[in-house]
Amino acid sequence: VCRACAMLGFPRWASRCASLPRGPCLTDPFIVAGRTCIGPNTLPARPAPCMVKLLKLAPLFASVRGWTSSAMSNDGLVDNLLRDGVVKSQEVDQVLRKLDRANYVADRSVAYQDSPQPIGLGVTISAPHMHAFALERLWEYAQNGRRVLDVGVGSGYLAAAFGHLVGEDGKCFGIDCHAQLVDLARENVLKDQGSEFSSRLDFRVGDGWKGLPEEGPFDAIHVGAAAAELPAALLEQLAPGGRLVIPVGPEGGNQELIEVDKDKDGDLTQRSLLGVRYVPLVKSS
Repeated sequence: VCRACAMLGFPRWASRCASLPRGPCLTDPFIVAGRTCIGPNTLPARPAPCMVKLLKLAPLFASVRGWTSSAMSNDGLVDNLLRDGVVKSQEVDQVLRKLDRANYVADRSVAYQDSPQPIGLGVTISAPHMHAFALERLWEYAQNGRRVLDVGVGSGYLAAAFGHLVGEDGKCFGIDCHAQLVDLARENVLKDQGSEFSSRLDFRVGDGWKGLPEEGPFDAIHVGAAAAELPAALLEQLAPGGRLVIPVGPEGGNQELIEVDKDKDGDLTQRSLLGVRYVPLVKSS
């Protein structure tokens, strides 16, 4: 049997990997306790203790090979996200094909790698599989005529996706604590989609913990940075029947992507979707 699999608690794979020099527990650090993560900046919600050391190696593996959806073109990237089961709906498939990720990254040569990319000020654009995952959780709440809030708008990519979903009669508001990123988002969307489309979006400098109470309520809220706890202001600004997706947890610690639904009576229901690792959601002083 594969001693590595047996030692690390994968008895079901031990015989299958007997002919290999190393089992999947060592060749793929994203497989944990029989569960497969969807990408290099996601972690299982409750990793097995024996895998902690291997999980710490995940960023190294990711930097070497990217994740499995990487491609040489935008359509190729979306094709691979479909193949890998990250993109499931026709709506998300169509939206991602209307955007060119190369217009939202600093280095166009790595635009279609399925990994986070730096965009300046120590900030990254999330990996494509994470954007696709968030859109799959939110597209039904961000349909034509709806109002969406994107907290931590970064380079504007996900806000542009929401702009396509809400249509001409809807609005997506994107806020970021960095004025330079707000300007960058405007420039990127204008370059990628044109001035007429840009009217669907409203980018502002703002505190993600406070949201935009003057523009709420919002049918869908996405947060691209981890809050230590659920921000009360965002819960208040979530419309009845709406959904919030947000990473929650301490900086550098265990974080989970949380989904919060508000029913027609204003009651909240939350669930954990998966383990993640995000930069912290900054509070203004």
